[in-house]
Amino acid sequence: NEKYGDNYESWILDLEKEYLAEAESHDDESFTYQPKFSILIPVYNVQEDMLITCIDSVRNQTYTNWELVLVDDCSTQEHVREVLSRYKEGGQNADAKIKVIFREQNGGISECTNTALENATGEFIGLVDCDDVLSPFALYENVKLLNENKDLDLIYSDEDKIDDDGTNRHKPNFKPDWSPDTLMSYMYIGHFAVYRREIAKKIGGFRKAFDGAQDFDFALRFTEETEKIGH
Repeated sequence: NEKYGDNYESWILDLEKEYLAEAESHDDESFTYQPKFSILIPVYNVQEDMLITCIDSVRNQTYTNWELVLVDDCSTQEHVREVLSRYKEGGQNADAKIKVIFREQNGGISECTNTALENATGEFIGLVDCDDVLSPFALYENVKLLNENKDLDLIYSDEDKIDDDGTNRHKPNFKPDWSPDTLMSYMYIGHFAVYRREIAKKIGGFRKAFDGAQDFDFALRFTEETEKIGH
């Protein structure tokens, strides 16, 4: 439009201010249905600042009924264990809602995510990469939609990219509403997405044979079990 032209970053930042103001004006009790979300983050040799920013983006959610399950897949970079240890019980940033698990042997992304899934207790799981950043109202928007339709089993969001220094929002991915034909073409659901944990467990979680495309394989099998999907 005339105000923003082709300046995506200015537009999205202004839009997020509006979304955040709405989210901050509501507390959990404003929702009849208050499901618990287990945010699963498999970790392996990620930059320190990216890992901290990712974790903080979960801790800063306006909706508070969540747990964070961090699983390190035997990272070889020492700073990863040092950072995660701060959030483990007894660490300086310890939080009762954060679980930190150090695997004893490297198993790859699927086994690492399955370890997180095994330790999740929420009604829904949210899949987050260790260099992702969630908007502070991400869970609020999911709860808002679930209170319109509590039968939804999968909800996915639009997403964009951000530079390493936390600036320059670019390459937005505005996804279609639920489109099974599109999903058969490529993994358009991406992140952020939340899946009903009961179904995730039923289909056996993630399969190691598909490491590198494990989310796509998971989403294809998950959507064979349900068509109750929101965007």
